[in-house]
Amino acid sequence: MPTFLGLDLGTSSLKALLIDETQSPIASVSLPLTVERPDFGWSEQDPASWIAACEKALDQLKAEQPQAMAALAGIGLSGHMHGATLLGEGDAVLRPCILWNDTRSHAEAAELDDAESRAITGNIVFPGFTAPKLVWVERHEPEIFAKVRRVLLPKDYLRLWLTGEAVSEMSDAAGTAWLDTGKRDWSATMLERTHLSIDTMPRLVEGSEASGTLRAELAARWGLPAGIVVAGGGGDNAASACGVGVVAPGTGFLSLGTSGVVFTATAGYTPAPETALHTFCHALPGLWHQMGVTLSAAGSLEWLSKLLQEKPGELTARLGDDLQGPGRLLFLPYLSGERTPHNDAAMRGVFAGLEADTDRADMVKAVLEGVAFSMRDCLEAGGGTHTVDRLIAVGAGSRSHYWLRLMATVLDTEIALPAAGDFGAAFGAARLGICAAAGADPKEVITVPPLAESFAPQPEFKAEFEAAYRRYRALYPAVKGALSAA
Repeated sequence: MPTFLGLDLGTSSLKALLIDETQSPIASVSLPLTVERPDFGWSEQDPASWIAACEKALDQLKAEQPQAMAALAGIGLSGHMHGATLLGEGDAVLRPCILWNDTRSHAEAAELDDAESRAITGNIVFPGFTAPKLVWVERHEPEIFAKVRRVLLPKDYLRLWLTGEAVSEMSDAAGTAWLDTGKRDWSATMLERTHLSIDTMPRLVEGSEASGTLRAELAARWGLPAGIVVAGGGGDNAASACGVGVVAPGTGFLSLGTSGVVFTATAGYTPAPETALHTFCHALPGLWHQMGVTLSAAGSLEWLSKLLQEKPGELTARLGDDLQGPGRLLFLPYLSGERTPHNDAAMRGVFAGLEADTDRADMVKAVLEGVAFSMRDCLEAGGGTHTVDRLIAVGAGSRSHYWLRLMATVLDTEIALPAAGDFGAAFGAARLGICAAAGADPKEVITVPPLAESFAPQPEFKAEFEAAYRRYRALYPAVKGALSAA
């Protein structure tokens, strides 16, 4: 029976998931990665660490599952988006990769963001996007910019090592501010505006198409078959959508990872950049998606966990499973700035309403509510919840049933949780590997997994949370004004 491998290059780890042709998991490996923050608002990673983690993951899978690995037929890739991996002659890495949550290029992003760029890309040019990072490098590291011969997104650098091919796919490329998102092709205009050319860009394929085959020397190293197909894959959120079967118009998912995402699939290209909502290509041909993003979702809980020196699961367990009404304490989850709806790289997080008797449970509750309200902002930017009837929950934050009940009530939308199993980005990447290697119809491969349970809005709390959301909405402009005056 052929097997398929999904590789998901996350910010904090690289995950490898091996499945069979029935999509049943065989084995998985997760290897940690570190992020360097050499200055305020900076976030970088060494691309060599991605290769080292992938080598260790394949070593472990080969040792644990030699027969399954010997039957490997296809590989799919997923990864964190927007990163700028700069390569020179001979594809030598010129500097650490500037990551998605790096905000140093906020001035350059503001300069690139205008009517022309929005008409081409369908999006605001955010500081986290790839294009403004290159403008920053040109201005602040001109000796490096002069050597740039190729720019790759993180997962596509991993692909270069796997296949020897410089290739990207539509969903990830749409987050660079260099793609004509409606035409699904590189924009010569946007490249010229950043003093680059088409020659600097990788070839483009759809996520379910083949991008190349595994290099012979790597296949020999792990005793793998020759000619293993590597699929185009997808950016982390598009791959996650493939993992939970969100590939039909009107379907969506809620991701509570380091960042928080509300993702809805669309049949047509209908950008709304004025709302700070992302409109990107999906990983499948002929599909697009809209996405609202808050940069610190489960990341906010992780921050509180480190501060209070208690594990996130232990913190949320303090609240029990039954939903409670909103607390008086408010939290703005803008620890790394914010995207939707404010597009504000300089804003930072806030606790408002601290009292003498504020305790750990109050702080946990405020963090969970603040992230839920930020997700409500994302839905409001997209026109509200009428666009989807149900959101499937993924990410580490979905382990908290309390948080899911809270999300359902604040978003006024049913939240469904997949049954036990891994249906994240690595699984979506493996599914795309099946499509590319076997020539399978994506509609037959990428389906909704079995659901364990669902969480409905609790109407008895609706008025209370509506009032709390309005207080939350009033806090940002007040704090923004105070910070601007400082």
